[in-house]
Amino acid sequence: MTQFLIRGAAFTLIAAASAGMTAIAAQAADAAFPTQPIKLIVPFPPGGGTDIVSRLILEKVREDTGWTFVPDNKAGAGGNIGLDAVAKSKADGYTLGMGQTANLAINPTLYPRMPYDAAKAFTPVALVAGQPVVLVVSSSSSFKTVADLVAAAKAKPGTLTMASAGNGTVGHLTGELFSKQAAIQVTHIPYKGAGPAATDLLGGQVDYYFATPQTVVPFIKAGRLRALAISSAARLPVLPDVPTVAESGFKGFDTSDWKMIVAPAGTPAAVVTRMNAQVQKALSKAATIGQLQSEGSVPMAGTPQQAAQFLAREQKRWGDVVRSGNVKVD
Repeated sequence: MTQFLIRGAAFTLIAAASAGMTAIAAQAADAAFPTQPIKLIVPFPPGGGTDIVSRLILEKVREDTGWTFVPDNKAGAGGNIGLDAVAKSKADGYTLGMGQTANLAINPTLYPRMPYDAAKAFTPVALVAGQPVVLVVSSSSSFKTVADLVAAAKAKPGTLTMASAGNGTVGHLTGELFSKQAAIQVTHIPYKGAGPAATDLLGGQVDYYFATPQTVVPFIKAGRLRALAISSAARLPVLPDVPTVAESGFKGFDTSDWKMIVAPAGTPAAVVTRMNAQVQKALSKAATIGQLQSEGSVPMAGTPQQAAQFLAREQKRWGDVVRSGNVKVD
């Protein structure tokens, strides 16, 4: 609840009454929210990981509340086009966006020009899910552990090749961060998507790949790829026997491709809090947790304030990685 501190007696009775009525009207509007469909802009194409998670959360919130949601896919420019539409929308709670690591934390440093200020244009609503990347090699590779890979890289600097789904992706930057922490030099081979990178890894054209779980788990289960490590601080439920990078000798290593619902800056706090509570409730459901885990994600939680703090930390960290690695867009 907003509190007002009145200094002195300069306010007239009419002004005080007007202010009181305005505050009451605003509170009533927030309590009635929503009175119309809520649009969630998904800045990637239908059928992708961000789209699937977005629709899952909206459906679970709808089941609890009866609210009407309209997913709106606006893809392009690494997610920048969709998030720009969110930033320029009316700050009334009826337009939200599913931001993630790239368009909220990586792109602001990676792209020379951004259509929005990621640190100021949005109000974080709720952290939704995180998905680490998996360090994989071909099943025919001689590397059985992270230590094997690091030893080979140090023996012949610059000769090992690291695949990625493209410059500036979470997999690419996780690889850059790993190289820095391991003090190794390798050759980065960017591909135009996860599929081509996985194909060349399977064929032996590249040595290793930091890949999304959806891309490589089927190949791991089939015995065609070997998982050496998970990039997050905790092991991945879908690959419980695969150690983390931190467990493999690199203390504190922790990266993931997270997703966060954001609203335009200035959206009323009461609306943000109400939406956050419903998202957290949806994320606590066993069915939601099970579906997220089945595709390699883990649910996240926290208040809007915690989401904002998390975002600030991630923007600094990924910005530092982009700058130190001299990463450029294709």
